Amino acid sequence: MADKTNALLSILKLQPVVPVLVIDDVATAVPLARALVAGGLKAIEITLRTPAALDAIRAVANEVEGAVPGAGTILNARQYEEAVDAGSRFIVSPGTTLEILEAARKSRVPLLPGAATASEVMALREEGYTVMKFFPAEQAGGAAYLKSLSSPLAGSVFCPTGGITAQNAGDYLSLPNVICVGGSWVAPKAMVEAGDWDGITRLAMEACKLAR
Repeated sequence: MADKTNALLSILKLQPVVPVLVIDDVATAVPLARALVAGGLKAIEITLRTPAALDAIRAVANEVEGAVPGAGTILNARQYEEAVDAGSRFIVSPGTTLEILEAARKSRVPLLPGAATASEVMALREEGYTVMKFFPAEQAGGAAYLKSLSSPLAGSVFCPTGGITAQNAGDYLSLPNVICVGGSWVAPKAMVEAGDWDGITRLAMEACKLAR
């Protein structure tokens, strides 16, 4: 567990913002990832919300130098294994189940498990997890709620995701128990559809400047 935790931390420390992507067309995966990497966002979460997701992960893993692809919205052990086989270097789940925890135990690839309450954080700590995803961040109480967990649950660090924008990301990144945030604003759907890779690179560069 210690080795996996360190591997996960090394990925999450690469940048203040992890892009959370929903890719509909696999043809956009490589140029999109290249644009994000060019802007300084190397760790990229591709969510398993579309039929193109696994092929997108595979393409990014094989073709984009410097990218660290991960898989998000992992809901069960089968998806965990498929994402790893596609080349994912980290796995993200919106919540946590015993099935996912067992899959994580068997895998070499680290899990960023989702938690939204103090009880869920405590349960994950009992399993050896100190790095978690706080989701859905804004809807679950926002930065103020997460700040309130920092003292009673000291030693736990989070990547808040869900409702994070360029405007409120700094509120989270200023917290002592936040290592980075996840957000989709660095790759707006309209810009992806238009192939505005230079524009996405600019958004990535701006995201990299956010303090943490």
